[in-house]
Amino acid sequence: MTKKNLILAGFLLAKFALQYLLVDPIYELHRDEFLHLDQAHHLAWGYTSVPPVTSWVSSIIYLLGNSVFWVRFFPALFGALTLWLVWKTIEALKGDLFALILGAMAVLFSILLRLNILYQPNSLDVLAWTGFYFMLIKYFQTNRAKWLYMAAGVFAIGFLNKYNILFCLLGLLPALLLLPQRKVFAKKELYLAALVALLLIAPNLWWQYQHDFPVFHHLKELNDTQLVNVHRWDFLKEQVLFFYGSLFVLLAACYALLFYPPFAKYRFLFWSLVFTLFIFTYLRAKSYYAIGLYPIYMAFGSVYIAHLLQSGWRRDLRPVAILLPILLFIPMYQVGFPNRDPEYVIKHADKYKRLGLLRWEDGRDHTLPQDFADMLGWKELAQKVDSVYALFPNKEQTLILCDNYGQAGAINYYTKNKRLRAVSFNADYINWFDFSVRHVNLIRVKNAIGKAEELAETSPYFEHSALAAEVSNPYAREYGTAIFSFIGARIDIHKPIRRDIQEVKERQ
Repeated sequence: MTKKNLILAGFLLAKFALQYLLVDPIYELHRDEFLHLDQAHHLAWGYTSVPPVTSWVSSIIYLLGNSVFWVRFFPALFGALTLWLVWKTIEALKGDLFALILGAMAVLFSILLRLNILYQPNSLDVLAWTGFYFMLIKYFQTNRAKWLYMAAGVFAIGFLNKYNILFCLLGLLPALLLLPQRKVFAKKELYLAALVALLLIAPNLWWQYQHDFPVFHHLKELNDTQLVNVHRWDFLKEQVLFFYGSLFVLLAACYALLFYPPFAKYRFLFWSLVFTLFIFTYLRAKSYYAIGLYPIYMAFGSVYIAHLLQSGWRRDLRPVAILLPILLFIPMYQVGFPNRDPEYVIKHADKYKRLGLLRWEDGRDHTLPQDFADMLGWKELAQKVDSVYALFPNKEQTLILCDNYGQAGAINYYTKNKRLRAVSFNADYINWFDFSVRHVNLIRVKNAIGKAEELAETSPYFEHSALAAEVSNPYAREYGTAIFSFIGARIDIHKPIRRDIQEVKERQ
């Protein structure tokens, strides 16, 4: 094994190790992860929440044992492959060993460490953006059509993982049209590659059509409840924070793409960055939607900085450039990861608040960062549901109905009784109700807000009713969530449930 490959292997191992070490054991899986894991039991070409690729990965996780280790492994793997692609891009740009190490440091000690903690489509999304740009770079280097077909394949995987990659294309097209690289639009191979991509994503498009395009409802709901709280200036400020330890590398890339002659054929990437950020800013996108833009630019910046520091006294600055990303990463380590218990976060709230980390999707500041609060209270909820379920007669005829997908998914993941299948009117669970069983009992998991009326409204339809338990972890986003037990239905409870499902779907 060559020296370069040994160093690369070291970076990849460090990447995997850090992804596990940066999570304090007090934290559980995240709300979104439970939904994605449950999709393994309901394979389809699409979902209300995401395209199908996540469910395929979840199936692999399930076959491997469904442990937390494997849940964390795959986002770490996608992050490691992103680093590897940046390394290969630097090699393609003829960067030396210093450029390779600098680029790897820039990617390793960045927001990707935070992103790659959670099993969500975002990690693969960043990898897909990076892979797509890499294939285009190789195409414009070699003019070989195979790279267009490979780019089409990467785009299709990215699309089937998260529709966000469409913004990569929207920013890229006008950038290409501005520059001599527009000649690619006269190549028949481009349109054949586009056809390949379309064929690959067609099953998901057909699924969307069959289900009246739930993606549009999801986007509208997202805009009405979350994006409306996004301020454009905050979006732009947060872009700086994502790779602030290697911001000098990103700035070097932007300059080099405009003025460094060896990079002239890649100048479209500068304008692609500008157009994509403009689109995201105009649409009030969440700041992390744009993370996939940046890794590929670390390759260009690293190669250009290596050129600047290749001789004389400037060469002495190379160790400083390599150490800078890790030195500037230290403040991020203190506040940017779930590596501190809730008591520490509360005690040092000012540090978190200054960086906007306590601001949730509702636009208000809270006690913990939202992601941290979304990683607490789930085991407690599942254990208490198990305890209530154990006391029920006719257990196999018990329906567990939750207010949100996090509750349903956490119960299904952490329950000791794997026959339990909690559902909800929320997200994909609305399509997963099982009416083949006649339910006579109900465990109702109700949000803290709204729980006061549940007992009075539902108890008349059952022989026995009680508030059985509540989530007591004060740091959990689910704090105060109630667990009601209803035994011995006096009516066919499937009828009102079917009616509620229909009403929810009509609103969608």
